[in-house]
Amino acid sequence: MIDFFKESAQEYDAWFDQNELVYQSELLAIKAFLPPKGRGLEIGVGTGRFAAPLGIEVGVEPAKAMAEIAKKRGVKVFEAYAKELPFVHGSFDFVLMVTVLCFLEDPFHALMEAQRVLKLQGNLIIGMIDPDTILGRSYEKKKAVNKFYRLARFHPVGLILECLNKLGFGNIETCQTIFQELHSITEMEPMRVNHGEGGFVVISAQNVRNP
Repeated sequence: MIDFFKESAQEYDAWFDQNELVYQSELLAIKAFLPPKGRGLEIGVGTGRFAAPLGIEVGVEPAKAMAEIAKKRGVKVFEAYAKELPFVHGSFDFVLMVTVLCFLEDPFHALMEAQRVLKLQGNLIIGMIDPDTILGRSYEKKKAVNKFYRLARFHPVGLILECLNKLGFGNIETCQTIFQELHSITEMEPMRVNHGEGGFVVISAQNVRNP
């Protein structure tokens, strides 16, 4: 899977320009939960499309071609994996993961690692595709013909919330955006609290468990 992202970095990055309204709608939803200050990390930083505009200075990305683009956007990138982060315990005030869990073999372990590098009371922010929505079902249908979608396993939001509860996270909140298929979007999509309708869901969870 990493080889695929190495080979398709430019094509992946171009998607955000081709779907500018979707991209900006997702950014706004993430900003709703992003702490106003503090040291942040994005796991699976990709080409830096989220970290750079959100002011997140540190990222982790195993695909070198993706990491190189993120570095050009001003992100300090460590070429490492979500399952083994190269940071000591409690290094960050918040951690961001955007459409990352769907590409991992063991999402629960990745969440454990994210929690490990979070400070106590720090926030984990997850952006993900909800498979039980118009957008999610559209992505599932396109798996056979789309090089990006075919690699993904879109987890139910409830499953990720269950994982966060098992890990002892607290103050869990969700918001959502993207309420229609991408080809139908002609303006910025609204952001609403909770989840269940919007295809792009943002989860915020606080690390309240003592290490």
